[in-house]
Amino acid sequence: MNRKNILITGASSGLGKGMAIEFAKQGCNLALCARRTEKLENLKEELLKINSSINVFIKALDVTQQKDVFSVFKGFHNDFQTINGKLDRVIVNAGMGKGASIGKGFANQNLQTAVTNFCGALHQMEAAMEIFRAQNSGHLVVISSMSAFRGYPRAMTVYAATKAGVKSLAEGIRADVLKKPIKVSTICPGYIQSEMTDSIGKPPPFMISLDKGSKLLVKAINKEKANAFVPFWPWYFIKQAMPFFTLKMLRKF
Repeated sequence: MNRKNILITGASSGLGKGMAIEFAKQGCNLALCARRTEKLENLKEELLKINSSINVFIKALDVTQQKDVFSVFKGFHNDFQTINGKLDRVIVNAGMGKGASIGKGFANQNLQTAVTNFCGALHQMEAAMEIFRAQNSGHLVVISSMSAFRGYPRAMTVYAATKAGVKSLAEGIRADVLKKPIKVSTICPGYIQSEMTDSIGKPPPFMISLDKGSKLLVKAINKEKANAFVPFWPWYFIKQAMPFFTLKMLRKF
């Protein structure tokens, strides 16, 4: 199905920005939101240079603020109606990776990650599904992570837990609308270069460039499968092996 009008959260940098560029190349109209509006303005200019025939709408949004999420999503829906369209797809992408081992004095950072990645994602899913249910169509895309399948140590502990949570949320919504013309996809990326991975220090294993990762993400999203692993190799096979990893192996991984 051709999804012409797409909303992406966390679009000012990283995977959100990369996906916006790829969708612009495909001629999609875009609704982009993030906290850093100056970066959104620059991105809008870049996208219109890539494809001057598309429409790009931008709004500031902190996804932890529930009322703001509903207001911004409805505003974008109205924006698409002004160009004789509707909101076709929402990509729940906004998130962060702050944190440290539990009990080491970083409770505030861990809580911030938990609220942004899980509660913020819930706000986005609620707002998107309210619109999709009303129009009886749409594609909800949830960006989870390969870390969602096991618990991880150190800075990944809370992050992995939130990604497991949003994966479960997406599956629950998918079951709820199983007989409706509404699609729900969970995308689990491996390591794709971004501001988040740059902060790790030592490059993680099997990391690919943002450009390649964005292309693969968009390709997976357009297939509208229930679950996708990006890139498929080696992460699909790693996922199959993950239940057998010892905790010692997880620490190294």
